[in-house]
Amino acid sequence: VLQGIALSSVLTVSPSWLSAGASVTLNCSVKDQSAGWRFYWYKTVPDPSDNSYSYELLPASSSGTEQDSYIVHGQTHTAGYVCRAGRGDPVYYTDHSQPKFVWSADFHSSASLTVSPARAQHFTSDKVSLSCEGNSTEWRVMRLSTEDSASSDCSIWRKMTGSTCKLKINWLSDAVYWCESGSGEFSNAVNITIQNKNMILLSPARPVTEGDYVSLSCKFRRQTFDSIVFFHNEKLIQSDTRWELNISAVSKSDEGFYKCQHSGQESAQSWISVQGEHLTICWIPFTNMLYKLINSSYLLFLQQCPGLKTLQFLFC
Repeated sequence: VLQGIALSSVLTVSPSWLSAGASVTLNCSVKDQSAGWRFYWYKTVPDPSDNSYSYELLPASSSGTEQDSYIVHGQTHTAGYVCRAGRGDPVYYTDHSQPKFVWSADFHSSASLTVSPARAQHFTSDKVSLSCEGNSTEWRVMRLSTEDSASSDCSIWRKMTGSTCKLKINWLSDAVYWCESGSGEFSNAVNITIQNKNMILLSPARPVTEGDYVSLSCKFRRQTFDSIVFFHNEKLIQSDTRWELNISAVSKSDEGFYKCQHSGQESAQSWISVQGEHLTICWIPFTNMLYKLINSSYLLFLQQCPGLKTLQFLFC
């Protein structure tokens, strides 16, 4: 303690957005760099009723770790984390860090965020609804922009009605939005871009699945034009009289940044995320010998198809 003032911990997380199979690295630092600190790691559990979080210790963290980093394996959904440090006997603890989040765009039924209109880019003055659905009756919509030092909920910057936050966007601030439930769950996250330009790209707000039909187009604030140019990862991919860029069966190679352009004007770019296709397996109970054979074939199939995202088992 410095003159009776509690020290604070600072947490960083990497990466900010989850990808399939990736681990999450947490790093905790204390302003006092002297030795002897042990580090404690927590996940946040939302409590919308009093606009707060409770903290649950992560595995192998009850006694603290000597290392100032901690790796989370198998994280698939949006999550929040905090840390703190302690030393001495009795133990002096720093304050908890500010929560830091790792976001997933993947939709799951227990907690989901839906954006209406269903696109990633919006004009200033657009009216946008953010709706939460899932296994709860109590929700809050959260927001974190590049200018914010901490996340905030809808009741602070707009009005929450039931499970829906209604925005009238009048500021130039891109932000990540997500839902938190009364049962302690996080939804998928959506990155929304606000534009004061004359044109925006109409692209999906959620990830698309391999094999899906995907259509991208440009929207102008006032006038209309006959020809639009489309770019994928800064490479020109379509330049003709069509207003839309249509992908009949999207694949992982189509993932990336897209933008549109006309007569020197261009939209902001948006990231299109492509998930592996879903596979349904009809499971028929055979003898143990045949069961092992089917299971081995299934494992071999997974090795040959690393992009496979979801397996659904049915009993026939």
